[in-house]
Amino acid sequence: MSARLIFDIGKTHAKATVFDREMRCVWHRQRPSPLCAAPPYPHLDAAGLWNWMLDAMREAARCAHIAGIGVSTHGATAALIDAGAGDGLALPILDYEYDGPATLADYARLRPAFDETLSPELPAGLNLARQLYWQRECFPDAFARTHRILMYPQYWTWRLSGVMVSECTSLGCHTDLWNPRRGDYSSLVGRLGWRTLFPPLCPAWVSPAALTPRVARQTGLPADCAVFAGVHDSNAGFARHLRVADGSPFVLVSTGTWVVCMAAGRSLDALQQGRDMLANVDVNGDPVACARFMGGREYAYICERLGADPAQPVSSDDVREVVAAGVMALPDFSGGSGPFGGRAGRILGHPLHGAALATLYAALMIDYQLAMLDAAGDIVIEGAFLANPLLCQLLAALQDRPVWLVAEQESSSVALGAALLCDWQGAAPELHRRRCPPCVVDGLPDYRERWRALVGDGFEAPPG
Repeated sequence: MSARLIFDIGKTHAKATVFDREMRCVWHRQRPSPLCAAPPYPHLDAAGLWNWMLDAMREAARCAHIAGIGVSTHGATAALIDAGAGDGLALPILDYEYDGPATLADYARLRPAFDETLSPELPAGLNLARQLYWQRECFPDAFARTHRILMYPQYWTWRLSGVMVSECTSLGCHTDLWNPRRGDYSSLVGRLGWRTLFPPLCPAWVSPAALTPRVARQTGLPADCAVFAGVHDSNAGFARHLRVADGSPFVLVSTGTWVVCMAAGRSLDALQQGRDMLANVDVNGDPVACARFMGGREYAYICERLGADPAQPVSSDDVREVVAAGVMALPDFSGGSGPFGGRAGRILGHPLHGAALATLYAALMIDYQLAMLDAAGDIVIEGAFLANPLLCQLLAALQDRPVWLVAEQESSSVALGAALLCDWQGAAPELHRRRCPPCVVDGLPDYRERWRALVGDGFEAPPG
């Protein structure tokens, strides 16, 4: 395949990237992903984003021969389609952070049990089915005109290709719509009569169609440019590691505002809905045991609370001082996420270095999540926490198994994963990563055991 153009549409930014045959970035653009506050509710700026995508395609067509286009987006988002509308939307695309859907208390009795969906109950519109139910109840006429529900990546695939498909990674991301063990829609979809609203399933690496003639004329892209089915962003990043692992167990620790541990090849039996644990679904349709917490936000909050700069470098001596003094940060500092959501965060003692305490806290939380998942295999870290080498080294010391750091050129994991899906049957790509050495901190194992004893609440983590 020649060059491929990837649209990575995140909650904060939308990015367009062209990769050549060797998966090198040869062109890149980005813009903010603003919300529209206009009635009927806060919604995504689909019109502005589409115009930007058209401009990006025009620019990309001038810099490379684009043979394929892939789209990845954030989760918990769907489009209600009325093909008679100009943009195809029966209603604006709802912002999942809007609290409106949470006002319908009767949804709680409709949603399937956790054992069926492996989807925990989440606030606002983070359970997508709650959004859809709220739209049906509050806007019955518009919902009645809806003849298809498209997950957010597939909305853009449809705008590009004119073909409607569904895809499992977005359907399986804490939506209440999917049964991961069966690989099929949940009982809720049948009870509400929605099954016929979802178009046929299509794997993320399949191209259901080429660009529409109109989009090809508007942009100068080739008429035979393949448009791929689209994928949920976290699962696009996971796909790269999944392909290289070739069936071996591993854990991807994706870091940023959210820290998500994704354990390939592990049992789902350890998942607990009250611990912010869930199953995602990978591009092959297989469930993936996950645990998460708002690690980036908690790190910043601990620093702010202690008057420290989150960007302040942390040395091993700083961490040794915290450990020797027995100073600890105990969850929760996120306001409700993670395995200890709902508790009031506490800091025991008076650290001299706030960023060192935040670093220890984040490493201990990731270590705890890996224990909850009983995750096996090598650990791969990517994302924002790579900027804190000591945090990664602490995790390597706590885990006593290989920890790998994705190289800087691999930092755009989502876009690279989506690009890989445009040639999924090709040769497995090389992953540029390096082994993370463990740091040596006297007393660290004892410190961890005291910390775990204080967070307590009955969870017996495996020894390690």
